[in-house]
Amino acid sequence: MSFSLTQITISPREPLNRNDSIIQISEKLFTELQLNNNRDLKITLGKKTIITTIQIVECAANEMLLPKNIIKAFCLPIQSYKFQAIYHLESQELQLGPVIGLLTDFPIMKNGEPHFRSIHTFCEELHHGITERGGFFYVFPYDKFLEQGYYFVNGKWTTAELPLPDVIYNRIHSRRLERWEPYKHFRKRLDQLMIPLFNDRFLSKWEVYEHVHKENQLFPFMPETKVFSKEHLHDFAQKYETIFVKPIHGSQGRNIVKVTKEAENCYSMQSSLPNQANDLRKNYSLEEIYQQIKPILHNRIYIIQQGILLAAHQSAAMDFRVLCHKNLNNDWEVTSTVARIAAEQEFVSNLARGGTLVKPLHALRTCMSPKKALEVLALMKELALETASVISRRTAGLTGELGIDIGVDQDGKPWLIEVNSKPSKSFEDGLGKIRPSAKAIIQFCTIIAFDSTIIEGGNIH
Repeated sequence: MSFSLTQITISPREPLNRNDSIIQISEKLFTELQLNNNRDLKITLGKKTIITTIQIVECAANEMLLPKNIIKAFCLPIQSYKFQAIYHLESQELQLGPVIGLLTDFPIMKNGEPHFRSIHTFCEELHHGITERGGFFYVFPYDKFLEQGYYFVNGKWTTAELPLPDVIYNRIHSRRLERWEPYKHFRKRLDQLMIPLFNDRFLSKWEVYEHVHKENQLFPFMPETKVFSKEHLHDFAQKYETIFVKPIHGSQGRNIVKVTKEAENCYSMQSSLPNQANDLRKNYSLEEIYQQIKPILHNRIYIIQQGILLAAHQSAAMDFRVLCHKNLNNDWEVTSTVARIAAEQEFVSNLARGGTLVKPLHALRTCMSPKKALEVLALMKELALETASVISRRTAGLTGELGIDIGVDQDGKPWLIEVNSKPSKSFEDGLGKIRPSAKAIIQFCTIIAFDSTIIEGGNIH
């Protein structure tokens, strides 16, 4: 970030009249912002600009007193705020912010508070992190954009008409919703208003594979993957002891089929299909396997993937989630790494299917030496960062957060399993504090809000 921001406390005051446009600041703040004796000032907040007149008064060093009519004009609730600010000399404009909107889908109750589903607690965490650092945060559904949002005050989420956000963080839960025409109209509206959105959308497993396997340095870490067909099922069954069949738009370990070769022309099958008990038969033919899989396809695209013999944690399936975020220098960094241990009789480790979290080094040390565990963890992080860089470079739109799922085979080699553009917020232990991933998101949004030059063609440069 090639510019510095000044933290300002905004305090409301009673207006002198209904059109009061006088802002009051200290001599120190006037000098620090380098206002250069200019007493007329344009203030921009949430895409709206209001012309004001500066009055220097005795007040706290970084305080700005705004008449309540101006606070209302900015579509802000009447209360005190902490904002970050930068003065643009060429336009004589003081920019306050950031105003950050989180986009998600949730049931709206006529009476009572909203519940933001799996990210409800995370939204509170973002609110606290943003208000502590300086800024305003709210949550909204796409169909209420420009009408109402929910901001956190006095321990609860309250609805109001709120300012246009400087940047929107996309946490839509539904892949299907992102394909609906009303949602596409909302996206066009954002383009018209020039409001940046990250992370742009869900990524499909096939899209990720196509991006990554073209990179020479990453190709050796990718299990062989093809679009599922009967021919590919027979081909993979000849080459690999274990194969997986996965929906390209799947998440949380749902609707995955695992096929294992038990003997010549004899296979067993497990699935993570909802409400379906696994058959323990170990003598399916490939034709029987195909006939079992065929009904679950429902004309949707699935991939077939080489199974890797991964290191286990006390005989339970194990993989690792590496959370990556863009930092102030526009580089990817690892903000969190956890091991996920599958529940009993499950072959996927997702928390949604009963998986549990373990510290990565502890998990690795159960199947290798402490020295080897350190080396493997470093390799996993290196693989995750390179993958994040490739995905953000090859994918349209702003990408500032990715969850990279990695498995480790019995020789200690890491394998790239999956990339998530909207990773779960259940992977870090919050303990009532602002977690590194939340801080990274706030930092990324702040950069986008204050430096419009970094957004070119949908990417950050």
